[in-house]
Amino acid sequence: MIIEGELKEGERINEPALCKQLDISRTPLREALKVLNSEGMVTIEPNRGARVSTITPEEIREHFEVICSLERRAAELAAQRATEAELTRLGQLQDKLEQYHQEQDKHQYFEINQYIHRLIIELAGNETLTQLHHQLMNRVSRGRYLAIGFHHRWEESVTEHRALLEALQARDGERAGRILAEHVMHTGDLLVRELEDKQQRLG
Repeated sequence: MIIEGELKEGERINEPALCKQLDISRTPLREALKVLNSEGMVTIEPNRGARVSTITPEEIREHFEVICSLERRAAELAAQRATEAELTRLGQLQDKLEQYHQEQDKHQYFEINQYIHRLIIELAGNETLTQLHHQLMNRVSRGRYLAIGFHHRWEESVTEHRALLEALQARDGERAGRILAEHVMHTGDLLVRELEDKQQRLG
């Protein structure tokens, strides 16, 4: 709900309404809010409840710089370590990605897109890298979902994913790493510009 903008930046979390909507009690909801607070997605204010955190350009820039490096190295390692079956699986996911793009199904596209990125991280076979990536991805998921809304970026993203798959299948780690790093930073740079423009509009 936060990632897809159903709950807006700065919006106070209405716990009773959310409990009713999700059909859960207050205890599991509050535990979930604590986790989201640790992941930077909500801010818990003493005696005032939780709000959806605001994304800043500075935060996005810093996170994407690190994610870019992690995903570059992951692609380099995945090109060496992935099995043929795993590369075939990536090809199947790419086909689904392109199908959802053709259907303009933003939700399903985002889910597959996220899954592909996570899978490449896992194929690197480095648990430390995987854990660091997971922590940072939770903080930028809203931004990545927002980027799909920019039509020209959506088109570019599909093309970049196809080039990445081809590099991985060719076992060209250097090229795969370069493509994925550029892909990640294209998204990050776009988000930073959009957020800076938004700040200027709001004065």
